[in-house]
Amino acid sequence: MPTLRDALGQASLPRADADWLHRLVSDWQMVADLSFSDLTLWVLSEARADDWVLVAHARPTTGPNFYHDDVVGLAPDAVRRSILDQVRQSGRSVEPPQAGSVREQYVPVVRAGRTVAVLVRHTDLHSMRQQGGLEVNYLQLAQMLLRMVGQGSFPSELAPTGIGRGTPRVGDGVLRLDAEGHIDYASPNAISALRRLGYTAQVAGTYLSEIVTSRLPTGGTVDEMMPLVLTGRAPWGTEIETSRINLTMRAVPLLDHGTRYGAMILLRDVSELRRRERELLTKDATIREIHHRVKNNLQTVSALLRLQSRRLSDQGAQAALREAGRRISTVALVHDILSHGFDETVLFDEIAVRIARATVEVASQGDARVVAEHRGSFGRIRAEDATPLAMILAELVHNAVEHAFDTGTPTQDGTPAGAVVVEAHRGEGVRRDQETPEPGGMLTVTVTDNGCGLPDDHQPGTGLGMQIVQALISDLRGEITWEKQEPHGTVVRFVVRLRGLSAEG
Repeated sequence: MPTLRDALGQASLPRADADWLHRLVSDWQMVADLSFSDLTLWVLSEARADDWVLVAHARPTTGPNFYHDDVVGLAPDAVRRSILDQVRQSGRSVEPPQAGSVREQYVPVVRAGRTVAVLVRHTDLHSMRQQGGLEVNYLQLAQMLLRMVGQGSFPSELAPTGIGRGTPRVGDGVLRLDAEGHIDYASPNAISALRRLGYTAQVAGTYLSEIVTSRLPTGGTVDEMMPLVLTGRAPWGTEIETSRINLTMRAVPLLDHGTRYGAMILLRDVSELRRRERELLTKDATIREIHHRVKNNLQTVSALLRLQSRRLSDQGAQAALREAGRRISTVALVHDILSHGFDETVLFDEIAVRIARATVEVASQGDARVVAEHRGSFGRIRAEDATPLAMILAELVHNAVEHAFDTGTPTQDGTPAGAVVVEAHRGEGVRRDQETPEPGGMLTVTVTDNGCGLPDDHQPGTGLGMQIVQALISDLRGEITWEKQEPHGTVVRFVVRLRGLSAEG
């Protein structure tokens, strides 16, 4: 089925008209809920020889649905087509004679004085809720909003409200205000929300602004939009926070030919939602602090190993301690990056660049200048994979610099004597024991140098560093290969399977 954007594109509506219909559809759920009815939106489509097409559909959350199937994209029958044409030409609402238990209301969607579409309200009276005080008031509010649609004053160009998460809907609580801001009607959920705010007296006939402002904490910061929302003078939203409750409010001014005669206020108790958000923020802050402290501790251990190595006379022991310190520093780098993030994933490219540059700087020998180059992208990687991957990369780059460029002889054209290129490709990878690609978290990395190349009797994996690499790659369910590069140099390629970002893969 086509989307609203696709359907409006086929209709070739002017950009301003299409934007108006998008705004209507983004805000018409409240009309469906208040009227206990399905809503459909019809426009003329040039793709159908100027025939009508149904481009959007909304179902109520407050009652049974009229349409159970997806009806977007349908064309009208002859009777409906005639009524749609009549509404478009006259610019007035039409209620055809009731067919059985089905009642329909056709409302012109007006923008800038022109009918740009037709909204149809579909009600099955057989399954309609038994009418009480709530139902009567909801239906009255729905008719007020539909009248505004036909006058071009709903939706408002000043919406959306900008409350964000926790924006209230009809089922959360409804207030109807008069022009002065008195409460004419309050739904049961709205009364409960005001009770939790601390107001226990009669709600009807009271100024909403007095109820709320009298319970705001002394000395607290007041949202500048709050007075306009509490009096229903602007289609904005606000949030009230007290020691008892977090309450979001959204105002919908009720207009008749541009004159405001009241307002509808939607309100919602979001105390539990905000509490969970605060818990998540506290958890994130705690995790970042843990990563920061781990990084500091690892850097301290690395520094202690360097100090200890300087006190040793045995060259082999000195080298071993330096290598241990370098590896610990690599792990500390991962925790440093994680300490600045908000989740347990990290963009690994920054780590890869820093590892390559630091390793080349430390491992370079003699007068030969070696440069590191980064290509491709590692993408975002979970913390559990970032640490072993950083260790693997550091060992391979260090090994390339240490063994491929040990002569210190610059090239004849004066360019740097050596280059180490790290290239990453995220996506599908093929292991040697597979005939088809393995989709998902496959990562292929090549570390290429233009050094002296592999000796003929090379047996990878005999040193401690390569043993560490082999073990870590095995943990990541991967494999590694060494190849000679012509005319000289070495290519080390490894393929590993990473965990998924939302769950372990």
